[in-house]
Amino acid sequence: MVLFILCMNVGITVFPGSNCDRDIKRVVDQTLKTCSRFYWHKKNLPSNVDVVIIPGGFSYGDYLRPGIIASHSPIIKSIKKLAKKKTPILGICNGFQILLESNLLPGTLLKNTTLSFVCKWTNIIVHNVNTPFTNQLKLYQKIPISIANGEGRYYVDSETLTSMKKNDQIVFKYENDSNNSIYNIAGVCNEDMNVVGMMPHPERAAEYEINPIDNKPSLSIFASILNQFNIEN
Repeated sequence: MVLFILCMNVGITVFPGSNCDRDIKRVVDQTLKTCSRFYWHKKNLPSNVDVVIIPGGFSYGDYLRPGIIASHSPIIKSIKKLAKKKTPILGICNGFQILLESNLLPGTLLKNTTLSFVCKWTNIIVHNVNTPFTNQLKLYQKIPISIANGEGRYYVDSETLTSMKKNDQIVFKYENDSNNSIYNIAGVCNEDMNVVGMMPHPERAAEYEINPIDNKPSLSIFASILNQFNIEN
């Protein structure tokens, strides 16, 4: 007999300058019909949070560099504790930058080669289906998705990249990357695969009304969480 959890507790962090938090909450609460709650950055996350999502935006106005100030917020301490407990954690765009600055993921994000903000639709390819956010996707599946960033060029040194390839830490790659991210990387995970960061915005592509090309793959990134906890959708 399979025991289904009626609802899980998704914690959505909110920093000064977060602007995609409500988009994520809409997908989680209305589209997936599960439960989420906002957590202000000055507070700790409760230990019983099932999933943490760090949204996009411009935390602290990207002052100094994107994500660096947010990485010293009180809530990061509890996120690190949850990461050690193998709690699923997803950072999107600025959330990805925060995870990198918090040393929860390897690498860094550099300014775009155009030296300007880029906002457009693109395609990414799935390269790891063993994370809590990709278990409902297929290997090498193409995902039409939007990007919106000014510092979205992923970089690691060659030694780290070799290690990441060996440990299957490359989660998403751009189909065609004009921004010169190393190895065309669009998203990565930690060695335990419970912490995932990605530059593209699945919350902006998960509903048919805003992604008539194919919203299902982006929605599956969030639906994978339900599968992780055996929750009926």
